[in-house]
Amino acid sequence: MTKNKSALTFIIATVVIDMLGVGLAWPILPQLVRELSGTDLSNSAVIYGLLMSGFAAVQFMISPFVGALSDKYGRRPVLLISLGGLCLDYIILAMAPNLAWLVIGRIVAGMFSATVSTSNAYIADITPKENRAAAFGLLGAAFGIGFTIGPLIGGVLGAVDLQYPFWLAAALAFINMVFGYFMLPESLPQEKRSEITVTKMNPFTALARIGRYTSLLVLMIALFLTGIAQQGLQGIWVLWTEARFDWTVAQAGYSLAWVGVCMAFVQGYLVRKVVPMFGERKVLYGGYIISTVAFMGIPLLTEGWMIYPGILFHLIGWGCAGPTLTALMSQNVPDNEQGLLQGTLGSVNTIAMIIGPLLATQIFAQSTGPAPLFDNPGAFYFFGAGLFMLTLFIIWYDIRKRRALDGRDTA
Repeated sequence: MTKNKSALTFIIATVVIDMLGVGLAWPILPQLVRELSGTDLSNSAVIYGLLMSGFAAVQFMISPFVGALSDKYGRRPVLLISLGGLCLDYIILAMAPNLAWLVIGRIVAGMFSATVSTSNAYIADITPKENRAAAFGLLGAAFGIGFTIGPLIGGVLGAVDLQYPFWLAAALAFINMVFGYFMLPESLPQEKRSEITVTKMNPFTALARIGRYTSLLVLMIALFLTGIAQQGLQGIWVLWTEARFDWTVAQAGYSLAWVGVCMAFVQGYLVRKVVPMFGERKVLYGGYIISTVAFMGIPLLTEGWMIYPGILFHLIGWGCAGPTLTALMSQNVPDNEQGLLQGTLGSVNTIAMIIGPLLATQIFAQSTGPAPLFDNPGAFYFFGAGLFMLTLFIIWYDIRKRRALDGRDTA
């Protein structure tokens, strides 16, 4: 095996393991929180939401620091240490005797799972420019594979014992770390390394750059509002399916694996077909309309089997609109600022990951307690539909305003 091939194999395995770990934990964490906290469904939902938001907050704070470390000391040590940290995290989660240890485990996970940017940098280091699209495509496929298989394995093993999925994830991280130690060369030569600066480590630097893109502000608002809705949907999915249909951990895992399959179909195939056919703005509008209808319909489902076509319907909308929105923004930014834009969008997405689950679990708790404020455990989904409708109105109003100004300028 050549050095580049072994390195690419390692990077793909790292991304798969990262996403596998996220997927493994998804269907079992709510149940684990309930067992360790000794509380009911609504109260444990609040704790679960805090854990999810805390995980995203740690990633937000640590990601720039991890990137700066990889620029200073190289990609190899950062990736190997991250895998070692993930292995330790999964062991902590598997052996957690109480809720405090679970909190520690999620903090450790947030610190050591912020490796996607380092993996991307490694690929850019070792791949010629003309081949990078294909290489990044492999990373995207690895992301999808890990996210599809993870919930499935987590659901099946978690139905037997909630600790089993974490032991498996720990073993995979350890095996990959050993493989990388012997087979992964450093990709960043000494002469290309840069010093660590306060600016590089500041997680709010990327958010401050939003001012550079005032012409894209409406699209960034769209990204943020719909991101809150989507992250909230994901945040209470396992809780809601249990409350609504009395689903087990395994059944929740099956539905989450179906999410991965649908996303692979929509983003790997459907987007390439519908955008040339209808144009980007129509796909964006259409996608958001479909997701609005889906969010409104989810709380009204009466049978568990209805969830599967519902997931596909929603992801046809969301899965087409998301990449289209990113493409529209990237087309309005110079080539030499594409990296800055993507960093900014990443920060906006992470903030949505912090707010969405926190908001959704709070609303869920108010819908399932002894004196529920809302008479439906899926009440957040109505709120999410409202966010999509607000986004549609903001985009429509902005386009209408721009057209009016263009007409006045040409008059």
